[in-house]
Amino acid sequence: MELFDTHTHLDDARFDEDRDQVIRRMQEQGITRCMCIGADMASSRAALELAKAHEGFYAAVGVHPHDAENFTEDAAQELLALCREPKVRAVGEIGLDYHYDLSPRQTQRDVFRRQIALAREAGLPMVLHIREAHGDALEILRAETDLPAGVVHCYSGSLESAREYMRLGLLISFTGSVTFKNAHNLQAVAAVLPREKIMIETDCPYMAPTPYRGRRNEPALVAEVLRFLADLRGESEEELARTTMENGRRLFGID
Repeated sequence: MELFDTHTHLDDARFDEDRDQVIRRMQEQGITRCMCIGADMASSRAALELAKAHEGFYAAVGVHPHDAENFTEDAAQELLALCREPKVRAVGEIGLDYHYDLSPRQTQRDVFRRQIALAREAGLPMVLHIREAHGDALEILRAETDLPAGVVHCYSGSLESAREYMRLGLLISFTGSVTFKNAHNLQAVAAVLPREKIMIETDCPYMAPTPYRGRRNEPALVAEVLRFLADLRGESEEELARTTMENGRRLFGID
């Protein structure tokens, strides 16, 4: 059984002491594909370097809404150049975050639109970070013509919003947060979405699944997300692993 961790931050400093061991544990657990996700320019470059260094690793490059106020046209041009690298398979993570509001909301919206256009120009899918901003995000996405494919990562919205994203051609990805005891609403969403519309991820080093909540997360634990979802949905782990792998490979253009 092979798994695809579709969203990791393995460049994070919390992996500096044992990154090689983390990657080895991932491989021992059957995680054969891994997306390294950028959140600003430095981490986008680092994600690409990790992807170049390891078989089965790929990268997404982009500026997170937290860092939107630091986005410049020079950054846009560098991102476009990075998108020409063969191992770069998406623009992300991009979007809106109204929980922390680390960048002004209007700036977040403007930069989100600019990076959607960048993904379209590059011919790549998007990795979307949407937190407590689903209404504005959907309004922006609906207004786009020729919207790129993409995935709403670490999904935290309602079933109604998930259906709206899917109508726009987007996938929905679940992290360890779906395993949390108080995640009843999210579990209700995960239980009913079409299998061909979902992916799995760790978002490591964040969002460690139960029973590892509160610890540093790592790609090997994406297997816990798979097990929980398979049980929740009444499906076999093998079939769900196969489908989520296919969904990720199709979205990111991986043979």
